[in-house]
Amino acid sequence: MLIPDRAGVMILGEATLFPQAMLPLFIFEPRYRTMLTDSLESHRLFCLAVQRVESARESPCRVATLGMVRACVRTEAGTSNLVLQGIVRVRLGKIVQTRPYRKHLITPLPLTKVPDYLLKLQVKRILKLVGARLRQEQPVPLELIYQLASGRSHEGVVTVADCVRELGRMDSPGHFADLVANLLLPGSLTRKLILQAVDEEERLTHLEVFLGEEVKRGNKGSNAP
Repeated sequence: MLIPDRAGVMILGEATLFPQAMLPLFIFEPRYRTMLTDSLESHRLFCLAVQRVESARESPCRVATLGMVRACVRTEAGTSNLVLQGIVRVRLGKIVQTRPYRKHLITPLPLTKVPDYLLKLQVKRILKLVGARLRQEQPVPLELIYQLASGRSHEGVVTVADCVRELGRMDSPGHFADLVANLLLPGSLTRKLILQAVDEEERLTHLEVFLGEEVKRGNKGSNAP
């Protein structure tokens, strides 16, 4: 896919979009309605960025996700319901347009390379936490986890072991981290930190800590009277 050197940017306070994930959006602000129209008439791409917590005015985090509009339904009122699929992390550069909507220069952020054994050790530890979390409860259907991890449907009943096995077979540790974070981390702050982690080793480290905390909370909940 040809990635443009600039794109419109939508800034949201809470929602995060990971590469390969799908996010439903409701577009109602005039500026974003214009951005959507321009996007649909060209490459169908725009960026979704998270608002900087420390900034009082509208200001996006430097790392955002370039997404593609996969489906869009417009209403008679001019608003739109759409599904945005994350394509790649990008670094937002210079602002090249402010009206009618914000547009930045963008630079795709490819996956970084570190020694395989380090990533494999991290992934192995995280897979144990995934299994523990899914045995506590099922925050998302096991069938969905299996399909997203493997790219295919499963015949018969999907078990936790099936999901863990297919997650462990994913080729990219970075994509593995994104998928697990998207499915099993409920907090917007934790998801935001993982999205901002360009380095795969750092991303996996954050995921291991945050998922471990979710497992501990789940254990406390199951022991409650």
